[in-house]
Amino acid sequence: MKYGLSLTLLLAFQSLFAQSDAQMLDRIHRSALTQGQCYPWLEHLSNSIGARLSGSDGAAKGVAYTKAQLEQLGLDRVYLQEVMVPKWERGEKEVAYVQFGKERLDLSICALGMSVATPKNGLEAEIIEVKSLDELKALGAENVRGKLVFFNRPMDPEHVETFRAYGGCVDQRSSGAREAGKLGAVGVLVRSMNLRIDDLPHTGMTNYGDTPESQRIPAAAVSTLDANALSEVLKSHPNAKIYFRQTCRYLGEVLSYNVVGEIKGTTFPDKIILVGGHLDSWDLGDGSHDDGAGCVQSMEVLALFKRLGYRPKHTIRAVLFMNEENGVKGGLQYEAESKRLGEQHIFALESDAGGFAPRGFSFEIDAANMEQVQQWKPLFEPYLLHLFRQGHSGVDIGPLQSPKIVKAGLQPDSQRYFDHHHAANDTFDAVNKRELELGAAAMASLVYLFDQYGIR
Repeated sequence: MKYGLSLTLLLAFQSLFAQSDAQMLDRIHRSALTQGQCYPWLEHLSNSIGARLSGSDGAAKGVAYTKAQLEQLGLDRVYLQEVMVPKWERGEKEVAYVQFGKERLDLSICALGMSVATPKNGLEAEIIEVKSLDELKALGAENVRGKLVFFNRPMDPEHVETFRAYGGCVDQRSSGAREAGKLGAVGVLVRSMNLRIDDLPHTGMTNYGDTPESQRIPAAAVSTLDANALSEVLKSHPNAKIYFRQTCRYLGEVLSYNVVGEIKGTTFPDKIILVGGHLDSWDLGDGSHDDGAGCVQSMEVLALFKRLGYRPKHTIRAVLFMNEENGVKGGLQYEAESKRLGEQHIFALESDAGGFAPRGFSFEIDAANMEQVQQWKPLFEPYLLHLFRQGHSGVDIGPLQSPKIVKAGLQPDSQRYFDHHHAANDTFDAVNKRELELGAAAMASLVYLFDQYGIR
């Protein structure tokens, strides 16, 4: 009889807690959709400040603006964390065209981040088209030396998960110049990481590894439309030559900052829950989706708790990381400083997949904590958040280590993300206000639950 009574009381308490949590998630969503500040914050960050490439004036203005907005929230602490970042400049608009017979095909290109420049007057070379790094290596130096390598493997449209399609071909952008240079190529052209066929080249970082500076070759992205056109030209004119010129340059490391704001925990102030995005962006658009959205959503998590009068048990910290795009120096510096101070993080959540409608979360998590997360899933279903699975969390929180930590990444609908990713159309007009706000509410809801129940 006592056992039956105890079980009844337990179920009653569980029902009461679930009801209380559901009410809190409702309050979070109502406030985000009616009083949210993330959309006007993003409008200023995008339209008044613009691109925020590490080491640029835009990045410095982004730091000053977001710090000021966090200070206006009345948080317990707002501060800047010094970090040295690479300063790379694109230079003049890039030029490329292919001459075949009496005809000429102008190509829409952009330098890849951290690429070296071409010679001052540009370079001219025959083109060799490949679909993969393995195909390049199979050709050998005798077939590659003195030529420009054209990597033309598209994102696979069969993958519903577009990040899987991206992961399936991004190695040609990140490693193409390094591997082609080893075989004597004079430059590389890489098909843009984009599922749509358009005339916008998409930049992104290329990594030379330990290749000596004198042996590095220039690398650029070409739009998907022109990649298709170039491939057709090479079928009928295999000896066609390309003219290619870009003036980008690397200027060493300069001082920048991570921006940090926090609400001190009432019960476990020394245990930290982190929410963040990266403040830097590429220089072609204004970085609204990548990753202005993640930054303002992280700021909104703190703003929501302040508006609702919620005092967290754990310290809730928003971090706007600098230099995710071309070095991850902000994430690495944050972890180094956290380790030096002996800080303990129990949960970290990153938003770096665009400001589109949220669909759920991916977790780097053990079985016990995944079981707890799955128990929370019914609380999210009224908001169409159904995706709760193990997977990658985020680049900036990747280096973060603690004795025991759960990491997560917000997963928005990704079908349109790569239309804008690293391109000139990553601009404020491509962001939907309600979708952005719903993403912030989803993040605040998950943070609230981890704050209430901790980790196992």
